Amino acid sequence: MEIERLRYMADQIARNFAAQGEAEAAEATAEHIRLFWDPRMKAALLADDRSALSPVVARAVDLLEG
Repeated sequence: MEIERLRYMADQIARNFAAQGEAEAAEATAEHIRLFWDPRMKAALLADDRSALSPVVARAVDLLEG
């Protein structure tokens, strides 16, 4: 799967949680990715350049690594 598509999907997830505030949205996005994305998708997102991600998704990726 192309990284652009993964970024788009992660941003969609983050937008769904946006009303919760940035910190909570990042946690919920990380949890969703942890539960529902396959290992190859997660690995590609984790290897991606953080500057290419939205702030919420970048924070979610940091949480996934932590």
